[in-house]
Amino acid sequence: MAANTDRNSKPSVYLQDPREVQSVFNRFDANSDGKISGDELAGVLKALGSNTSNEEVARMMEEIDTDKDGFINIQEFSAFFKAETDPYPSSGGENELKEAFELYDQDHNGLISSIELHKILTRLGERCTEQDCAGMIKSVDSDGDGCVSFEEFKKMMTNNSGSNSQAEPPK
Repeated sequence: MAANTDRNSKPSVYLQDPREVQSVFNRFDANSDGKISGDELAGVLKALGSNTSNEEVARMMEEIDTDKDGFINIQEFSAFFKAETDPYPSSGGENELKEAFELYDQDHNGLISSIELHKILTRLGERCTEQDCAGMIKSVDSDGDGCVSFEEFKKMMTNNSGSNSQAEPPK
């Protein structure tokens, strides 16, 4: 997940379904205490390959932690990722999607392969096989090349119908 630290920016990922929001929240909440600490946020960003500085993590925490208790609860997390009616706001939503895509595109060839997806999901603690990842990719691979292009990724991430749940990793 690409995280944009600009205080005026919109969230980088457009989560539509409350179950998706809870699932992503649970991945961030490493110790399952119902809140995300700065260390947990930094850990997920690092696992995704982001070189986010401690200062950037602190700014992100400050932006999302609206009750200023030092943690992000599910309500704050959900509010931060609340779906926009326009998935490409003038603040650069497409650029943010490109950043998220690039986290998965480990070899920077413009495509996400099942190997790359498996690598990232494994780093995030998901238990799935490369075959599972190939199936996830197949569900959004409209041109049949066995990979996810940015256009396919963008379509999946901005799908308002919730049908992108097919691309979620197995639990």
